[in-house]
Amino acid sequence: MDDEQLMRGRVYGADHDDPDPGSQYGHVYRELVAGPLDGLLLDVTGWSADRLAEGVALPTEIGAFGPGGRAHYAPRPADPRRWDWAGDSR
Repeated sequence: MDDEQLMRGRVYGADHDDPDPGSQYGHVYRELVAGPLDGLLLDVTGWSADRLAEGVALPTEIGAFGPGGRAHYAPRPADPRRWDWAGDSR
């Protein structure tokens, strides 16, 4: 994914009604790959290196556990700009 494609993606947490749900200039993003949030961008602006290395468990209603569930994503070792889905949990 080049920078132009990255700038066009929809950001995780953006309202469905938002007329501009894409990325913002000056922010830092990671692409979520596979799983229920595939293709969304996660805004990681201001995150420390340690926090970025941990990955995340993001609340989502469209995962295996429905409302209240979380989708787990972790940095891809060969390409840390992409975070791979690692499964869902409650």
